[in-house]
Amino acid sequence: MDWVERMNKAIGYIEDHLTEDIDYAEAAKVAGCSAYHFQRMFPFIADVSLSEYIRRRRLTLAAFELQNSGVKVIDLALKYGYDSPEAFARAFQQLHGAAPTAARHPGTKLKAYSRISFQFSVKGASEMNYRIEELDGFSIVGIQTRVSTNDAFRIVPGLWASAAREGLFGELWEVRDAEHPIRGILGVCADGEHGQKEEFNYIMSTVSRQTPPEKMIKREFPKAAWAVFEAEGPPEALGEMWRRLYTEWVPASAYELAYLPTIECYLPPEENKNELWVPVKYRDKLCDRQELHLK
Repeated sequence: MDWVERMNKAIGYIEDHLTEDIDYAEAAKVAGCSAYHFQRMFPFIADVSLSEYIRRRRLTLAAFELQNSGVKVIDLALKYGYDSPEAFARAFQQLHGAAPTAARHPGTKLKAYSRISFQFSVKGASEMNYRIEELDGFSIVGIQTRVSTNDAFRIVPGLWASAAREGLFGELWEVRDAEHPIRGILGVCADGEHGQKEEFNYIMSTVSRQTPPEKMIKREFPKAAWAVFEAEGPPEALGEMWRRLYTEWVPASAYELAYLPTIECYLPPEENKNELWVPVKYRDKLCDRQELHLK
């Protein structure tokens, strides 16, 4: 089964559970990737966040029911996961520009959002330089923060600015493993809790064999294969690399995303580049999910 087919099966899972609590981790499992990657890649390839897609689809179906049945608004609110008729009415008004009761009247303009169907067309307009690294197990130490997936590109720079003011870089530099292939200061993007929250754990860290300093955590990585992408220029260039990873490289490559955190590797300024380390596995290999534990 190729990646496009798995993504469409994941949409099928979501569509089948629109009247229930949708577990993002379960949808990601159908897609064959981690919940973090599924939530992160969704807006890149669908131009809408996962939670917003689900909201639009639920309110589209609710409008159809209002137009074609005598269902009560309170029953629809409960059916589509709203705590009260008032909350449902506000969401309905925001999307459709009309109240739920008005949807029953002929001539009322409503909006319909269709089910997404993924079809990738990889043009390869520009090259992507990458290499595959096979690494033994290693550990990182650092500070972990919960981050909203949708707001990551706004929130994460603020975390780094705060870390610089508080001297975190110096602490990490002192405990780093200078001989390890993953160099520099790291931003590690890891899965958070299962469920409907579009959040992940972001760890400002470094590869280290030492006991973590006070207030820091340690996380272990098993032996794995990594696809490494170089992004020339300032750290902001990694944002474009994320987009191309999901929309160009993964659909076309012989690899798929593995169940391990992804690493943004920030190199010394004089090198004028940074790296994105993405755990991968060959598409034709079966691989059990690898669980990581905080220590």
